[in-house]
Amino acid sequence: MTDPVSTPHDADEPLSPSPARSAASRRVSPWWRALAVVLGLALLLGWAASVSFVEQLKAQVAHLQTKLQVLPQVREISVLLDDQQRPALLITHDPSTGVLQVQRLNSVAEGREDSMQLWALNGSAQAPRSLGLFLSQYKTLQLPLKTGALEGIRELAISVESKGGVTDEQGPRLPYLFRGALVHKAI
Repeated sequence: MTDPVSTPHDADEPLSPSPARSAASRRVSPWWRALAVVLGLALLLGWAASVSFVEQLKAQVAHLQTKLQVLPQVREISVLLDDQQRPALLITHDPSTGVLQVQRLNSVAEGREDSMQLWALNGSAQAPRSLGLFLSQYKTLQLPLKTGALEGIRELAISVESKGGVTDEQGPRLPYLFRGALVHKAI
């Protein structure tokens, strides 16, 4: 007996959906389209932000490399102490600038008829070499330095001399007002 509701069909014939149902099944919901557009925009913004971030990072690295080349590279440093072992002067040397940077750490200053003179001491029997006079009353000053002037030097010292200083042959007036070891930084 055949079922009146079911219709016979051939096994070789594929089932075809009704035309109204096939058009509806191919239509995409507007919500899915909106979601796809929003996700596409988010992906595009994420890509643009990452490209921008990488470019900013490259620019910062280049800027810092340039800044590092310009910054002083201290090779020698000395802290000169007074007779009570308190820091009086900080002296640094950057060979690229060719000057000694001197920073006063106390309020001692030369008198009207005096000059403070910096001396290089090598700890041996050689006489001290003058590195220059303090010609400024400011807290920081720079003294020009000849290339190689600090080679073999172990200590720096300050003496108080007559106005205008003395020559290397005359030598410093002792005792030294300030004295300290010179530290050579490893390259």
